[in-house]
Amino acid sequence: MAKKISLLFTLSMMLLLFTGCVEREFTVSPDSGLNSWGEETNIDDVNISDLDENLTETETMITEEMDDQKVARIPFPVEEYYRLPRTGKGTVKGTIYVLDAYGEKIAGKGTRLYLNPATSYSDQWYRESYLGGSKMEKADSRLFNYLRFTASDSDGGFAFYGVPSGSYYLIGTVKCGTECGYDSPKNIRIATKVSVHGNQVVQRDLSRRVE
Repeated sequence: MAKKISLLFTLSMMLLLFTGCVEREFTVSPDSGLNSWGEETNIDDVNISDLDENLTETETMITEEMDDQKVARIPFPVEEYYRLPRTGKGTVKGTIYVLDAYGEKIAGKGTRLYLNPATSYSDQWYRESYLGGSKMEKADSRLFNYLRFTASDSDGGFAFYGVPSGSYYLIGTVKCGTECGYDSPKNIRIATKVSVHGNQVVQRDLSRRVE
């Protein structure tokens, strides 16, 4: 009887130990650096048109014809994204605004901004869509795991903290209507490339002149 009790006790302890190890193996601390950027944001907050359609000043040009044929994206470079650092101490801050015909600043108030890591995948988007004005096929959903988001204040000021070292496309939108000379409100999206190293604080405004 004593042997049976001893055996049951031993088995119970082994089971408890094994269960505990399994739980610890899959528990990720918020400070571990293992959580992806995608876990820090809500995918529903992403303006899909920023990545799938056309992200240039041509959005505000009513007379310009857009090609209905979408540009095919290159295959999502898994290994390239896998090598990106997940944690960092850098800061990217500035102000988002547009300049009207008189050179007056119109701030992008309470607008969503994001950093998109510079890779062959995002380089194609920047070249074909932002600069070239072409529409593109839907972005691979895995991309959202590598985006970082923030929002501007009432003066258009914004900041990203804890940014890993690397190069990024800084992207934002300014909604402007009659103050920009338009009959109805339009979304003026702006993008530029920034680089961060270590604990560097990068000051970079996001702006363009209204045409």
